[in-house]
Amino acid sequence: MSKMNNKNKLIVNNRKARHDYHILESYEAGIELFGKEVKSIRQGKVNIADCYAQIISGEVWLIGMHISPYEQAGQFNEDPLRKRKLLLHKREIRKLEIAVTQKGLTLIPTKLYFKDALVKVEISIAKGKKNYDKREDLKRKEIEKQIKRQVDQ
Repeated sequence: MSKMNNKNKLIVNNRKARHDYHILESYEAGIELFGKEVKSIRQGKVNIADCYAQIISGEVWLIGMHISPYEQAGQFNEDPLRKRKLLLHKREIRKLEIAVTQKGLTLIPTKLYFKDALVKVEISIAKGKKNYDKREDLKRKEIEKQIKRQVDQ
């Protein structure tokens, strides 16, 4: 996973996704937006926590991403929860389609960021975690924190 450099400005990181899913593979995708939505995203008024991607008739759509209406747009704002088309190459869409048809795999957004002046989303092929997996992760993180405290003292 690459770090965000000065040309890539992180907008939103989906921490809930890492808690609820095992991330298998990630792809960078463009996102089709209106100008008012981009202005709202620049203000940080976006939420991808309960969002997912779905392949519909050979196109990838982001469903459930909430972009708050831009206040200065007045009556011309779009629906904040509308479906948004993701821009990927056909071979990438075919790979995603094959992966999603497997049992238990889904597409979720993990990051939303600016790459130069464009809004990009990192979508990941993910497998849902069971409750015992989540507990094991929490135990492991707690042990790592205790070890770090011991080392720092």
